[in-house]
Amino acid sequence: MLSESPILLVVAAAMIDGQGRVLVQQRPEGKPMAGLWEFPGGKVEPGELPEAALIREIHEELGVALAADRLTPAVFASEGLGARHLLLLLYLARDWQGEPEARHASALQWLQPGELRGLAMPPADAPLIGLLERLV
Repeated sequence: MLSESPILLVVAAAMIDGQGRVLVQQRPEGKPMAGLWEFPGGKVEPGELPEAALIREIHEELGVALAADRLTPAVFASEGLGARHLLLLLYLARDWQGEPEARHASALQWLQPGELRGLAMPPADAPLIGLLERLV
């Protein structure tokens, strides 16, 4: 049996609309960090490219289609997570097909980057706000 990697690789999208707002979703009850607001995304499966994982996760979570050639790598965050270590890769997405819907979240919000500072966010997501303010 293979042991679980000590590094948990996660991808997320800062989806930016035409008004410069960023989409965040609220973690549902029953999940770790329930009620916190986060950038949509998820775990990279073994052997999966980060961009492919992000496209898959965004489709599953929001019902929209992203194209790999339209994703811009932006920043990463590194955060201790118990016995494992979370490495979060954040991509910018400025266009997609479909209208985002909360399939696996309690709620969605479109906010200006500075408004994200008022939200309760997971430890790995919160430090990314300053970068988004400069990029958007």
